[in-house]
Amino acid sequence: MITPEQCRAARALLDWTQTELSARVSISAVSIRAFEKGGEMRDSNLKLIRLTFERAGVVFIPENGGGAGVRLAKPR
Repeated sequence: MITPEQCRAARALLDWTQTELSARVSISAVSIRAFEKGGEMRDSNLKLIRLTFERAGVVFIPENGGGAGVRLAKPR
């Protein structure tokens, strides 16, 4: 799915605040803040956040022995 660390890293790559992400996904900034601190979030909301990041050019790197991560897609 998406981890709190990946969420923070993806926002950093895009230079988005929690408030900006909140507006883009229609989830409260309080919920995003709580998730990024290790709190729970519904799977449907996590999918929406991930999809929003992917549409903005973020690629999610799966756990492969070195830890999960994120990066920006190469420009087309």
